[in-house]
Amino acid sequence: MSALTPFQAIFDRAAARKGGAGALEAMLGSPKPDDELAAIPGDRWLSMMSRVIFATGLNWQVVENKWDGIEEAYEGFDTARMAMMSDDDLDRLLRDARIIRQGAKILSVRDNAIFLNDLAKEHGSAGRFFAGWPGGDFVGLLDLMKQRGARLGGSTGGYFLRRMGVDSIFFSKDVGAALMREGVVDRPPTSKRAMRAAQDAFNIWREESGRPLMQIGQVLAMSVGEP
Repeated sequence: MSALTPFQAIFDRAAARKGGAGALEAMLGSPKPDDELAAIPGDRWLSMMSRVIFATGLNWQVVENKWDGIEEAYEGFDTARMAMMSDDDLDRLLRDARIIRQGAKILSVRDNAIFLNDLAKEHGSAGRFFAGWPGGDFVGLLDLMKQRGARLGGSTGGYFLRRMGVDSIFFSKDVGAALMREGVVDRPPTSKRAMRAAQDAFNIWREESGRPLMQIGQVLAMSVGEP
């Protein structure tokens, strides 16, 4: 990786595209504080995991419109209950018109409930685990979720974490384009090697700017294209 462009130069590029520094700042999100993340109960982590998984390959509005019914069908996504779902429960859900009736997605709820329960046993709660994971190794968290969770690979895991408020890198098309423009990677960052190179660049920009990973990614994405 060649010498990185200073983050301020990338910010200025994005600001020129978005109506100035003040306008750009107003567009940037912020992660939840660690204490808020740690206090989120397991059922809400499972609910959002499932929400993102169910929406994969579908129009998001379809899932949003059905979500109240999905919450009811899954009994509020209580992780202890969902981890114990029987084959009869799964068969019943396959016939339940309130949900997205796709077998692998339905099964992922049980598998991810087990994953979250295991995290709670290991760390006190799933919230404490996600809150305590070091941002300097965010791609390691993505890899862990891919390995131990169900259907949380690709962009799904990153989008889930972003929706929950975890300080995160979401490797969108525009973020990938910006990283290639800056010489961090030579192709969209999907391989472990490319994602690690991207993490290293984010870490440098984070130390330089004092900004969270989330905002660095948003600025990168908004810097793509001509002013």
